[in-house]
Amino acid sequence: MSTDIFPNSQLYETGYCALFVKGVSPAELLARVAGGQIHPIFLNRLEAEAVKALGEDIEEEDLPDLNLDELHTSGVLDNSGPLLRAGAHDHWSFIIESEGPYLAGEEILEAVSRSTVALSLRLSETSSAWISYAENQEILSSFDPLFPEHDYGKRTEVLDALTGYREVIENGERSEAYENAIRKIQRELHCAVPAEADAGRLLAIRIAGVY
Repeated sequence: MSTDIFPNSQLYETGYCALFVKGVSPAELLARVAGGQIHPIFLNRLEAEAVKALGEDIEEEDLPDLNLDELHTSGVLDNSGPLLRAGAHDHWSFIIESEGPYLAGEEILEAVSRSTVALSLRLSETSSAWISYAENQEILSSFDPLFPEHDYGKRTEVLDALTGYREVIENGERSEAYENAIRKIQRELHCAVPAEADAGRLLAIRIAGVY
């Protein structure tokens, strides 16, 4: 997959779920996903992967730049739920979950799109993909980019009118349908995020007990 889209499979080899929400801060975005008050800490991408891999078995020498007590008290070491990181670029915030699929839930997309717009992206380790778009808690488009004609949203014409993604899919290689659609949609919605925006430390939370 091309690295000029974010997220991409070179950064997240086992797949990912991601949300892009306009005009909402990263902290507010995490709170909407969590359904209430949050107590985030800051983790970069590599630190988050180490936390996911080691969980409660993590030791101080594994992440010497982080406070081990803070990791424990924050709840991020509890592997019973997704570890989420959120950042911002221009007028949009993004939140990403390595592997997934918690962020791909319809109720999550509806919640984060309250009084705004939101884009949901999901790519599995096996390269199956899904794209959804919502406005003010209504999912307008929800489709597999390989089969864009089968859109399960409530107003399927809206996203294409805003972005023209269907023509891009039709005129491109089938194997590149997801990348081409995302590149076009993000460009037209002005929510494209450079990969380096995810490299540093971002607000991170764990939503325990949902796996």
